[in-house]
Amino acid sequence: MLGFSWLASCKMTPEQVNSLPKEWFNINGFLKIADNGLVTIMSPNPEIGQNVKTAMPMIVAEELDVAWKDVIVEQAPLNTDIFTRQLAGGSQSIRQGWEGLRMAGATARKMLKQAAAKSWGVPEEEITTEAGMLYHKDSNKSAGYGEMASAAAGVEVPDEAPTNVEVPEEVELKDTKDFKIIGTDQKNVDGPKIVTGQPLFGLDIQEEGMLTAMIIHPPAFGMTYKSMDAESVKSMPGIKDAFHIVVYPEGVEKQWSDGGGIAEMVAIVGESTWQCMQAKKALKVEWEKSSTLESSAYHDEALTKLVSTSAKEAARKDGDVDKAFRNAAKVVERTYSAPFLAHNTMEPMNFFAHVTPEKAELKGPIQTPEFLEKTLSAVLDMPVEKIDIMMTRMGGGFGRRLYGHFGVEAAVISKKIQAPIKLVYTREDDMTQGTYRPAYMVRYKAGLDKDGKLIAWHVRGVGTNDDLIFENRFPAGAVENYLAEKHSLETNVTTGAWRAPRSNFIAGAEQSFMDEVAEAAGKDPIEFRLELFERAIENPIGDPEKNDYDPERYAGVLKLVKEKSGWVEIGNKEGYGVSAYYCHNSYVAQVLGLEMNDNVPKVQKVWCAVDCGIVINPLSAKNQIEGGIIDGIGHATYSELTFKDGKPEQTNFDKYRLIRNHEAPKEIETFFVDNGIDPTGLGEPSLPPISGALANAMYKATGKRNYNQPYISEKPVIG
Repeated sequence: MLGFSWLASCKMTPEQVNSLPKEWFNINGFLKIADNGLVTIMSPNPEIGQNVKTAMPMIVAEELDVAWKDVIVEQAPLNTDIFTRQLAGGSQSIRQGWEGLRMAGATARKMLKQAAAKSWGVPEEEITTEAGMLYHKDSNKSAGYGEMASAAAGVEVPDEAPTNVEVPEEVELKDTKDFKIIGTDQKNVDGPKIVTGQPLFGLDIQEEGMLTAMIIHPPAFGMTYKSMDAESVKSMPGIKDAFHIVVYPEGVEKQWSDGGGIAEMVAIVGESTWQCMQAKKALKVEWEKSSTLESSAYHDEALTKLVSTSAKEAARKDGDVDKAFRNAAKVVERTYSAPFLAHNTMEPMNFFAHVTPEKAELKGPIQTPEFLEKTLSAVLDMPVEKIDIMMTRMGGGFGRRLYGHFGVEAAVISKKIQAPIKLVYTREDDMTQGTYRPAYMVRYKAGLDKDGKLIAWHVRGVGTNDDLIFENRFPAGAVENYLAEKHSLETNVTTGAWRAPRSNFIAGAEQSFMDEVAEAAGKDPIEFRLELFERAIENPIGDPEKNDYDPERYAGVLKLVKEKSGWVEIGNKEGYGVSAYYCHNSYVAQVLGLEMNDNVPKVQKVWCAVDCGIVINPLSAKNQIEGGIIDGIGHATYSELTFKDGKPEQTNFDKYRLIRNHEAPKEIETFFVDNGIDPTGLGEPSLPPISGALANAMYKATGKRNYNQPYISEKPVIG
């Protein structure tokens, strides 16, 4: 066993790295090298479909200098003593882990070289490596990593290095031009297991003596538990018990990841899922009103009122916006809205738990295992050292599994029933539980001078339990007179992160409005944007350090997609739209071409330019881009969740509309900017701008602009 540091959230100095071998076996992280040369690399972060289980080990293997065919990947358990940032969220796994993962492989390679140097009696710096082999050219000696693994693991590093061995001053990382694994297409390491149905996911878990648990939660937001007749179902076949549970006792310290949980519910425990489902149907539970039972009409009215109200304090203000609007030759003002959305992961929420007085063992699909562990410690009154959480592969997440209340529920039920259980949500449980994408509304106002120059920009946004606006993003810094305001509407409906939080709506609204302003200015939409970026580069407004984005990189993806799509030829044709956005540290620009069929868009092709730094696995990266584009088109076009008296009106896919296979774009072409910059986010950035490109293309095809999502609905136009 060779130890190394994953350093997933920090970067070590060369001096610190040189001191590591003195306490090698106490360093965070590990890999295993077998005597036959096979290398097992642990993947520390949750795998949610973003393919980090393949990409993160690729980075380690690159610096270890081992052939990828000789690598075996295993999912690491939660272990905060060994790993850091074991979290899937914010498209940050690769970005945050990049330096540490590289150092992990490089330090292990250094150890193998040290072992070979000692074994062969030669200077370490004369030893080279390639594809899992060690070489000393002058003596014509060579050895596989497997041959040196035991020697490397057994090397004792004295307080002072031997005088006859020259130790390099630092652990050397490869030059990016020498990468052999990074930048190559590698298939998903779990692919064969996925397509052959081998157990990988939480729902696959089967343990000896395990029972099934299901829950009944309040039917509406604003209702709480009153009573039930548990005895009426306990005699049903296979049913072991039915009882009321308090998931979060009063006084328990919650983590941010518990925000979407319901405090009280009813649990049913039985021998099988089917038996529990029948008991759920038969059990009569009484609920009582505890607060206002809100409806969609209330949310629409409240959002409209707030978006029309000035904030007490501006989030950002540059110049004199009021004066600029008074002097403007032309003013454009529009309002955009979007509904609540469910996450609708294909694998509903589930978790295995076995809680005894001595310890707690849990397994399941969770994006935030470390935070779940902390909550469990508080709820179970048990030290974290006695809590063991294993991560399974997830059948979708999109932010839903950031909130680990279902793991807490499983633990509470197991403790109550004194048996191992697997908690399983039905689709209806999942869709009506909450933690939705917030409903949003934003109002834009732009002022143009007589020459079509943008001289004023005002944005005011509001979200349910969310403030929506990113005040320092484009076009902040590119407009002399700029004002950003934001509100938050408190509501009973629980909300949370949904793929590319806030950006998933505001990008499309902003980019739709940007096109309308460009049209009012009499300018090509891409050239209009590029003019603004040029201003931000040459003569930025305010402090450039405040701006979230790099205007040169932003303009770069626009220029790239303009070239690749042939915008000069298609830009004035019917059915083509453009959009660009920055989020999760990456830049994306898209051109979308469509045809309208009975007022329904049929997307023919999407061109997508992406600047996300070094691309680890191009095959996976393209999959991420394509998935985000399809997801964004589908939800913007079809999806919404509405409420009547606090109760969700869509409870399954018969009423909640998702994009169908035949409605996906016929072709998506992706182009990555090759700039050698360290990797940034990729799982989310392609989704936000696509709704803007879609709206702009629909306008070009129909002459009608869309201001409210979903675009295909009967909702009246607000804008």
